[in-house]
Amino acid sequence: MRLTRHPANPVLKPNPFNTWEALNVFNPSVIVHNGLFHMHYRAQGVDYVSHIGYAISQDGVHWNRLQQPVLSPSSDRDARGVEDPRVTELEGRFYMAYTAYGRKGPYPETGTPPTGITPMIAVSDNLLTWERLGPVVENEDNKDHALFPAKVGERYVTFHRRPPSIWLAFSDDLRRWGDHREIIKPRPGLWDGKRVGAGGLPILTEAGWLVLYHGYDERHVYCMGAALLDLNDPSRVLKRPTEPILVPEETWEIRGDVPNVVFGCANPVIAGEVYLYYGGADRVIGLATAPLAELLAWVLAVG
Repeated sequence: MRLTRHPANPVLKPNPFNTWEALNVFNPSVIVHNGLFHMHYRAQGVDYVSHIGYAISQDGVHWNRLQQPVLSPSSDRDARGVEDPRVTELEGRFYMAYTAYGRKGPYPETGTPPTGITPMIAVSDNLLTWERLGPVVENEDNKDHALFPAKVGERYVTFHRRPPSIWLAFSDDLRRWGDHREIIKPRPGLWDGKRVGAGGLPILTEAGWLVLYHGYDERHVYCMGAALLDLNDPSRVLKRPTEPILVPEETWEIRGDVPNVVFGCANPVIAGEVYLYYGGADRVIGLATAPLAELLAWVLAVG
């Protein structure tokens, strides 16, 4: 099972007229709200400091974007960039899981030494202005977090990554997280043999939570794969096929700022079709699709 690339790829490229997104645009979040596609994407200028931009589309392919970012570094915690957004619409509000890339040395506000990479959550009512809520974990290098689109057992759930695996964490209030569980580990010798991390939000199906995740091997080639988690206990992995669903093949996926990368952060389902939005070689944004029913059937059959 391989996803089909859209013929209009790449669907978003750097804008050389905006210094903050002149070099790279990649690793986007995309949700559908009020009949429109809303994209939040990581962008870099020549200083390599990441900001988060916003774009809107009627068809998910052709995009109009704001000329200024909607989230930028604001403290020592994220002075080197805000990265890899994943937006979840939950209980009438929008929550952005993003990575804060900070400076080394103590934070002035707390005096604690930063690790440099912290999974953060922000909230918005309009997708444009964001209030920072706080970290999922502190005092460890951690990222690749994505909020589930519904509570499980009356608790909020998020993915995160304690290298080299995908973990879950649970919360009652989206501010304090605990009950951490390792759920998906690398598989030596396979495409995801070195490290794995969450992709976009898990997709709710009758069979379980369908997860599209990234991984890389000893050659440092990033691919996308799939797994199925139990609906009521997402720490239980029900299915995990050994083959990837998307591998770097196009020139813009093989050559870029980081070579050989397809890295998905969004997989909304539109009229029964999974739209996987992904960064290609950390330079541009691509789109690949698959019928949800076919993808789920494949996971159930071969996983």
